[in-house]
Amino acid sequence: MLYFIYNRKWCNVIELKDIKKTYKSKKGLPTEALKGVNIKFGDKGLCFVLGKSGSGKSTLLNILGGLDNYTSGDIIINGKSTKNFTETDWDAYRNTYIGFIFQEFNLLDNYTVEDNIKLSLELQGKKCSEEEVKQALRMVELDDVLKRKPNELSGGQKQRIAIARALINNPKIILADEPTGNLDEDNEKMIFQILKDLSKEGKCVIVVSHSNEVKSYADKIIKIANGKLVK
Repeated sequence: MLYFIYNRKWCNVIELKDIKKTYKSKKGLPTEALKGVNIKFGDKGLCFVLGKSGSGKSTLLNILGGLDNYTSGDIIINGKSTKNFTETDWDAYRNTYIGFIFQEFNLLDNYTVEDNIKLSLELQGKKCSEEEVKQALRMVELDDVLKRKPNELSGGQKQRIAIARALINNPKIILADEPTGNLDEDNEKMIFQILKDLSKEGKCVIVVSHSNEVKSYADKIIKIANGKLVK
């Protein structure tokens, strides 16, 4: 197994080098989703990725998270190329290095908040104590909902639980795809502030968003169009 995955002192930088991604349509025609993306991400800070629908921003996020493979180029993680990564390497990378937050909360209504958060680790064969769950919930200011079920909570509370779930494995990088897309303005500001606070505490947070509020929180803003970085 790769050393950097288990030694968090090494977790400093991800660099994309000429990343290209091509999909094939049902008719076999190629579609270029990313057209040679070059960018570096540091070990902390809040970065927003902006672009119109179909611009390639979600593809970029999925490739960063190891959810999708790139067609060509390379991703360098702490000086190590991923070109020769096996599926086991990618699994370890996702499970120990990345925390995912999605627009849809992906919570199980028949599970308590505690069980929803524990589940992400249990699926990896890991155990999680109640105190560890409480600590994750404190980070999103929700330590009083441990035994409640998601259908008893508001949309803003559900998204904060989803963030707590992403934090339970202490990831170095948090990837969020439209995390406030289903929320009102007040809850959007609360979620962005939580992500901003996490970015100050030594985590790299990368957010795909359509929000007009990002300038108030961003350390870096990336704009993407037609599969290329434009700013």
